[in-house]
Amino acid sequence: MAKQELIVGGGCFWCTEAVFELLKGVSDVESGYANGQVENPSYRDICTGTSGHAEVIKISYDDSIISTDTLLEVFFAVHNPTTLNQQGGDRGTQYRSTILYTNTQTQTLAQTALNTAQNDYNAPIVTSIEALECYYPAEDYHQDYYRQNSSQGYCMAVIPPKIAKLQEKFAKAL
Repeated sequence: MAKQELIVGGGCFWCTEAVFELLKGVSDVESGYANGQVENPSYRDICTGTSGHAEVIKISYDDSIISTDTLLEVFFAVHNPTTLNQQGGDRGTQYRSTILYTNTQTQTLAQTALNTAQNDYNAPIVTSIEALECYYPAEDYHQDYYRQNSSQGYCMAVIPPKIAKLQEKFAKAL
């Protein structure tokens, strides 16, 4: 197994985690906080919108089964990368669309994926591609949130359409 990691933020981490957990080759998806000024932030810190962190997911995967390119293609398809600091009703810098890289290869793949995805949108993509400065895992109750809380109202409203889009566009990856 050639284990790799990719960190992305596409709004609420509950929503993105639920989608990426379904992909073949993905061994783990961890919700977390990245690239802010507060050390060891809590969810409460993040919700203020003043910590500078983004809600992100860290995707652990086997690149012999699923490629970074495919993960990035899924990323751009299952959230709206054209809205600045917003996904649906979630607003604030913590919900920004971002790809965080730890090496130049991932930076290059991210830029290529963004350029390709732009063809699918009428508005400019505002996803930031930035070096990973810091990452902190979210609290335990945020991990596997949808799997444990699928009947929660927010989850019922927001996540099934993302999963349906994944199933429609990426059936081979499931």
